[in-house]
Amino acid sequence: MEEELRLDPVNMSPFSKVVDKGLFNKSFNLVAARVLPQKVGILNKICRKDLLELPRVKHVYQDQDHKLVLLNQKATLDGTEGLSETTKSFINENNVKLVPFKLNVDYDYWRAEDILDAILPPGQKEEHPSGFTAVGHIAHMNLREEWLPYKHLIGQVILDKNPSIKTVVNKTDSIDTKFRTFQMEVLAGDPDFMVVQSESNCKFRFDFSKVYWNSRLSTEHDRLVSQFQEGEAVCDIMAGVGPFACPAGKKRVIVFANDLNPSSYESLAENVQINKVGDFVKAYNQDGREFIRSATEELLEFSEQETIELPPPKKLAKGNTMDTPSSSSSKRDIRIPPVFSHYVMNLPGSALEFLDAFNGCYEGKEHLFENRSLPKVHVHCFSRYDPPVEDILNRIEASMRYRLQPEELSLHYVRKVAPKKDMYCCTFTLPKSVIFGKK
Repeated sequence: MEEELRLDPVNMSPFSKVVDKGLFNKSFNLVAARVLPQKVGILNKICRKDLLELPRVKHVYQDQDHKLVLLNQKATLDGTEGLSETTKSFINENNVKLVPFKLNVDYDYWRAEDILDAILPPGQKEEHPSGFTAVGHIAHMNLREEWLPYKHLIGQVILDKNPSIKTVVNKTDSIDTKFRTFQMEVLAGDPDFMVVQSESNCKFRFDFSKVYWNSRLSTEHDRLVSQFQEGEAVCDIMAGVGPFACPAGKKRVIVFANDLNPSSYESLAENVQINKVGDFVKAYNQDGREFIRSATEELLEFSEQETIELPPPKKLAKGNTMDTPSSSSSKRDIRIPPVFSHYVMNLPGSALEFLDAFNGCYEGKEHLFENRSLPKVHVHCFSRYDPPVEDILNRIEASMRYRLQPEELSLHYVRKVAPKKDMYCCTFTLPKSVIFGKK
């Protein structure tokens, strides 16, 4: 592969909001082999290593009754340089004429990286800010301060070069610890924050400016949901718009899903309906600590209903039945358990502080676990320590008033959120002395 075409620096005002696309019209002088159409295939095969190989550029053009086959950028008109001996022999033996060819490219040809390299100041090109996180039709950027004078130009380039993107935003402050939202500024496109995001075979509709969503956590969502089994009950305490709850509901997992943010709750309730999991997922808008206690009591009352009745399997054209997740099962109803098998706490900034709510949550109800395993907690958190185990164990003890042993804690690395700040998911079984103790 040859080197790509290069853009020279383009002089534009950093505070401009519109990209002058005419500045990116460029011409490159190349050499072409002028051959009859029937000779193109032979030339392509024999002289393949000497042909022009540039991404997004075709190398064969029509020229009246002949074809022009572009040669590599080092080729000269007299054929003495830039070509192999094999190609030179082919040219001489077939009386192939070498002619000049002017390759014209415009703004549409250049990649976002090329354009930003040309616009941004020298010395910073290795770190041009072309990356973003896509949330529906929104490109979410997190520009460093040094790029802010160019923010609207950057936004316009991202908008132009990504057909699925309609809005480009930049994060302007840190995440609010209460509702996990942040202020954002529109850099380019329509100020439309209502998005539809697909993930885990589900669709999620929400206002990105009012709720928390991170597309980089899709793998973590799938990882946890894979641990939930049909007929289990899960308490999703900081549920957001439902990235754990809705996929779990599709697995016939009973989920009590809660979020303190009213906007998240509204989207959560809507997404339950969009994904048709209303028989299994219930949405709540409560404080997380209160929800741990109230949901535990409510599930016990809900279990007195005994089962969730399911509709009969759908009939396919050939008479087969279609059912999710297992059409082979003859049992159509899901028995409601009286206790949760899992508690999910996806609020990494402060979730560990809510562990005290588990003290006494099953006080006097030891009999419910005679033939059941104790619940597991999956709590997300940040840590700046390496290794993080001791730090996390100390924080769990400070909140839950119980000292876990290292072997009782399963620690899963989720992702790096800052140079010295990592996100983890801590999984452990709730101790008997905690859940059966005094409230």
